[in-house]
Amino acid sequence: MENQFPNEQQPPQFQQPYQQQSYYQPNYAQGQRPMRPDNYLVWAILCTILCCLPLGIVSIIYSSKVDGLYNSGDYAGAEDASKKAKNYAMWGAIISVIGVVLYILFIVVLGFTAAYADGYFN
Repeated sequence: MENQFPNEQQPPQFQQPYQQQSYYQPNYAQGQRPMRPDNYLVWAILCTILCCLPLGIVSIIYSSKVDGLYNSGDYAGAEDASKKAKNYAMWGAIISVIGVVLYILFIVVLGFTAAYADGYFN
């Protein structure tokens, strides 16, 4: 290939633009449905009763959406609701465990303070 511009540099070769990788998505119209995601309803109810009421209620709301979204064909929405239900139940349990530990620590410190004030350690 002959240079069209003899006194100038050759224009730079451009690279191909970035192409996003396409992922295989099965054809759900042919009856191939993904597995139903777990709705974590039991964990949400236990979290509500035993642990953290606000996060447990949010977890119950998301877990009750999972089956409806799956049955309507919104598989990605069902998966997302399942993950949110699991996360809210888990964080509710973690927060309640931290709260119980802090409460026990408070009671122990309060007991030592009362015992020291009464003169048990003098």
